[in-house]
Amino acid sequence: MSGEHVCEACGARFSLPPSVAERYPGWVPSRCRDCHQRAGAGGRAKGGGAGGRAKGGGAKRGGGRRGGPREENLTVAEVLERYEGGPTDGVFTDGSAHPNPGPGGWGAVYVVDDAVVDEAWGQEPQTTNNRMELTALIAGFDLVPEGTPATVYTDSRLAVDTITKWAPSWQRRGWRRKTGPVENVDLVRALFERAQARPELRLEWIAAHAGARWNEYADALSTAYRRETR
Repeated sequence: MSGEHVCEACGARFSLPPSVAERYPGWVPSRCRDCHQRAGAGGRAKGGGAGGRAKGGGAKRGGGRRGGPREENLTVAEVLERYEGGPTDGVFTDGSAHPNPGPGGWGAVYVVDDAVVDEAWGQEPQTTNNRMELTALIAGFDLVPEGTPATVYTDSRLAVDTITKWAPSWQRRGWRRKTGPVENVDLVRALFERAQARPELRLEWIAAHAGARWNEYADALSTAYRRETR
């Protein structure tokens, strides 16, 4: 059966609902829903997405009516204690605004061999989620020494598509779309210029709140403005 998986806990065969498979392409869950829920109630729970793993049970919770992943507003120390999976090298970025538009923040962390090499974060009193995602990526590109190959991760598909699919044609038109001005053109131009000048850096999407340690860490940096502790 296409898309069928075997639960590592109970051995049962199961399939992801089509809506979940579409939202998290490439995710290979290690446990069925029942075992995952039991683990979240008091065991060792593995995250999904990029192979994330949540330590201590219940670190990754579903939110909203559909039970999807949600932001936890953790500190960076809590993230490091709770998560241990996902890619261990690269730049991880995130941005947020609460409400959107409203006060927002961004964060970027450069990691080599599962250790922080450099990081940056900031905030704006009035902004949007998309502007913070783009700002985080710009900062992330700047964290890597020139000539050093690295993957720059973002959980914003819009940001990835903007730079890899649409920005080249916008540039040829004088930074205009066929239907009008480019939104957040100041940040889009700045990021696109970096992407063009830094071919050794690869921009890649990563699933949000799927248990990848350093993506969660970047999220914690982006929401630090909402807490007293980073």
